[in-house]
Amino acid sequence: MGKKRIMLAATEVDLTKVKYDPGEIEGSSRFSTIVINFYYRSRKQTGFYFLYIVGFVHFVAAPDVTGLYLWIFVKLLETPLIGPAILSYLKKQNKIQAMLRETVIPEPPMFRPEFPPQEQEPGVVSLEEDRRSEDRVDSAIKCLPHYDPPSDFTTSFRYWKIRDYAYLYRSKITTPSIVAEHVISAIQEFTNKKPPTPLLISFDAMDVRKQAEASTQRFCEGTPLSVLDGIFMAIKDDIDCYPYPSKGGTTWLHEVRTVEKDAVSVSRLRSCGVIFVGKANMHEVGQGTTGNNSNYGTARNPHDLERYTGGSSSGPAAIVACGICSAALGTDAGGSIRIPSSLCGVVGLKTTYARIDIEGALCGGTNEIVGPIASSVEDVMLVYAAIVGASPIDKTSLRPSLPCLPNLSSSENSSILGSMRLGKYTEWFNDVFSPDISTKCEDALNLLSETHGCKVVEVMIPELHQIRTSHLVSFGSESLASITPHCQNRNYKKLTLDTRTNFALYGSFTASDYVAAQRLRRRLMYYHMEIFKMVDVIVTPTTGMTAPIIRPKSIKFGETHMKVTGNLMRFVISGNLLGLPAISVPVGYDKQGLPIGLQIMGRPWGEATILRLAMAFEGLRTESKKPVSYFNVLKRE
Repeated sequence: MGKKRIMLAATEVDLTKVKYDPGEIEGSSRFSTIVINFYYRSRKQTGFYFLYIVGFVHFVAAPDVTGLYLWIFVKLLETPLIGPAILSYLKKQNKIQAMLRETVIPEPPMFRPEFPPQEQEPGVVSLEEDRRSEDRVDSAIKCLPHYDPPSDFTTSFRYWKIRDYAYLYRSKITTPSIVAEHVISAIQEFTNKKPPTPLLISFDAMDVRKQAEASTQRFCEGTPLSVLDGIFMAIKDDIDCYPYPSKGGTTWLHEVRTVEKDAVSVSRLRSCGVIFVGKANMHEVGQGTTGNNSNYGTARNPHDLERYTGGSSSGPAAIVACGICSAALGTDAGGSIRIPSSLCGVVGLKTTYARIDIEGALCGGTNEIVGPIASSVEDVMLVYAAIVGASPIDKTSLRPSLPCLPNLSSSENSSILGSMRLGKYTEWFNDVFSPDISTKCEDALNLLSETHGCKVVEVMIPELHQIRTSHLVSFGSESLASITPHCQNRNYKKLTLDTRTNFALYGSFTASDYVAAQRLRRRLMYYHMEIFKMVDVIVTPTTGMTAPIIRPKSIKFGETHMKVTGNLMRFVISGNLLGLPAISVPVGYDKQGLPIGLQIMGRPWGEATILRLAMAFEGLRTESKKPVSYFNVLKRE
């Protein structure tokens, strides 16, 4: 036991005197691997060959392993006495034990995000949760700028918006059934690529055709359900979409957990006429940030097929980025919507905790939300309008503010943008693996300020390392609790090696660790609420690196690469731990042509503000590159 440390109460911390502490994973910069030295000797004895593995393990705090080394590492972690010793060492090196077990944290625990009352955002249109989804979507349409149909639908590259499809359907230029054939063809082409690039885990072409026929019939009769009628969407494999199974990226979960109805969010989309193409690929049970899945194959980044999409909502982001679907649904408990959206060059929205009913998603917990991914901010707004609405329990306990959208067609929009104060913690903002990221994000901020007159305000955020620790324990404990009831009959051994690595770590946390993490959550919430008294949003890069390379061995065995994980999650997890709304919007590319995203994080229930700013950033964007893998599903033969 180390020396006891007593933290100063959060209310007594001077936010103007905070010193930046990157809180890097110990040892990651100097030696980020588990080095396993071994040699083999074979000896023939009585007709048998024996294989001897003699060696030693040198442990450091940031494992980076794949292939046989990963298999050995997992076996060690799951071995009595040896595994706990390794995990204890890793936690000690990363100062997790010192924070959770040797520190007096004066704040009471906050077991899920709790928000002080918030003022009504200016220039918004309210979305009444008790109204039909179709009615909310109609209200959202009225918030958007005037629509002018494109003069040419045969262009080589353009992300078609939901209103483009609606215009073509209503004008009888094409039908959902015609587009469905192009979508099915594109999905099959992706699946048959060498190497395979599976966007979907579950796909039924006949079911897609059946949905498209019903939508086509509604248009023929002049009775489309909404502007979303005939729009093609993918659903992440951890969200129920009947009749598809929800496997969560595993090979077995659907065998012990059957799907009998749509998740609430999916049901709301279905009532608007959305056509579901299937269940999108993902990092197994959401336990990774790259999108690696050795069970079904790894979805590849449409901008560079040798690189990851990001995760865990890998399939949803990739299928939107390559143009096959207008939008997709993902889940986000640790950046899982925003990370792949940033790496694939699309838009991803993480809403306020409990803003959307999460019933029908596999994990749940106090960090996770269901949210949209789309190629444009306006399409994110339309899907958000359809699925918004808290569960009955959350309405009673959290008393969420009325959901709103920014009225972008109002003459007030420009003046509201000009009054915005954007918080920027410069040292943190610039702490990225690739300098191109901070440069592009800085350029976007400067252009926004010059164009609209909004002000960038320097802020300081204390205890960034504590954010990571609290999130790790909270998310990890809740993930393990959600999967454990299903892990009978040795199902645990069927999980991928990197998932088992994570669960071994999560299983080492105690009840007192979890309570300590929730004490940290309360003090971190206090800091952020104080910062939001000075600014309207906090802006950062979405990720600390662009899309990482897929290593050949990781395709079959998976990998655990904590340096990459740290870079990808650097800016996103406070939104999950504290339940704050955040959006990733593309702002350019690095020198290798890989997309870069900017994150805008807002006050509780402040979706309208971050959407307004995201739309402004999108409107100023000058770079737009055609992905290597892109399909124009509106093409006409």
